[in-house]
Amino acid sequence: MQDKLQELTDRLYNEGLSKGKAEGERLLAEANAKAEALLSEARGQADRIVEEARKNAAELKAKAELDIRSASAQALQATRKDIENLLLGAACKAPAKDLLADAALLKEVITETARHFSPDAPCDLALVLPEKLRGELEGWVSGALARELNGGISAGFSKKMAGGFRIGPADGSWYVDFSDESFSTLIAEYLRPVTRKLLFGE
Repeated sequence: MQDKLQELTDRLYNEGLSKGKAEGERLLAEANAKAEALLSEARGQADRIVEEARKNAAELKAKAELDIRSASAQALQATRKDIENLLLGAACKAPAKDLLADAALLKEVITETARHFSPDAPCDLALVLPEKLRGELEGWVSGALARELNGGISAGFSKKMAGGFRIGPADGSWYVDFSDESFSTLIAEYLRPVTRKLLFGE
């Protein structure tokens, strides 16, 4: 009886041990499967994050390159414009200023301009002249020029004008600008395409 009891005890123990071992292995397999699933999901998420980061970096790089190209083109264009303006200024401003500060030449140009200013309907004219030429031109305007035009002309003088003149109706409704600034700007615009071609081959 003792042997049967021992045998039964051993059998129950072995069956329990076997069942416990099987249950343990099942639980371990489930835990491993869950861990693998979590690991796989984490890898997938990490891959998506890396891919998104790569995509964002590529877009940022492309935008930066585009911005750099655009800024470089604008800087080059601005530099070309500055060089062009510097050369045109040197070529036009000084000669125009010197030429239009010559009182004798101004007298001729003003006389011809005033004669043809409004041939169909004569009107009173107003001149604006450089302040530095007041001594040479003020008496001439009120004397010889006024006599030639049968009166109807007056002169004002401006410290802002270095050379040339402005002329228009005395009511100030409009005027024609022959100042050294406007004259040099006009000449520069005509020379600009040639200068651009010589400098930059455009």
